[in-house]
Amino acid sequence: MARFDRGGKTTLINVLSGFVRPAVGSVRTDGRDLAGIRLQKRATFGIRPTFQNEQVVENLNAADKVAAVLDNVLTNGGRARGSSRALDFVGLIGKANTLGRDLNAFDRRMIEIARATVGRPKLIMMDEPGAGLAQDESERLRDVIKSINGFCGAQVLLVDHDVDLISATCATALVLESGSKLAYGPTAAVPADPKVRAAYLGIIEAAA
Repeated sequence: MARFDRGGKTTLINVLSGFVRPAVGSVRTDGRDLAGIRLQKRATFGIRPTFQNEQVVENLNAADKVAAVLDNVLTNGGRARGSSRALDFVGLIGKANTLGRDLNAFDRRMIEIARATVGRPKLIMMDEPGAGLAQDESERLRDVIKSINGFCGAQVLLVDHDVDLISATCATALVLESGSKLAYGPTAAVPADPKVRAAYLGIIEAAA
């Protein structure tokens, strides 16, 4: 699922991650009410955020950066095997021993995705993963996002302004405006919704 943004994305991701507790209502993932899962346990449960600003340790190599996640999640495989499999998935197995300071911006973005796929995740949240990428990098990113469910079984929540990326990767889309739902439905249909066209394009359609 994707989410077009006009306010509220940070709050939504923080509620799912456990940094913000909702005043009313409930949040469920995989049938489980997240209110009963402490912040420290959400990674173990399978909720994984990726960040627009990559969290890369300059003196840690790519393999160890990914393997570090396995300290906090349940996994049947070893650290090295889990890390290698995730790096291979995002196309960075050849850079397993490369230090963070020597990785370019795209590689760092892909490391974030690799980290999110280890240890049987249930929900991977991506906050504008395509921001600042070149055309060929965006195409590689799309291929990886579309393959995540088949690779590790996780659902993907993609937050982005890039309608092309959303259209290429997401089955359903949600549009928020000032934190409230503006439209929700199949991704192909949402951009044509009169409320979305009015909010994003300033197009007011005459009543029939």
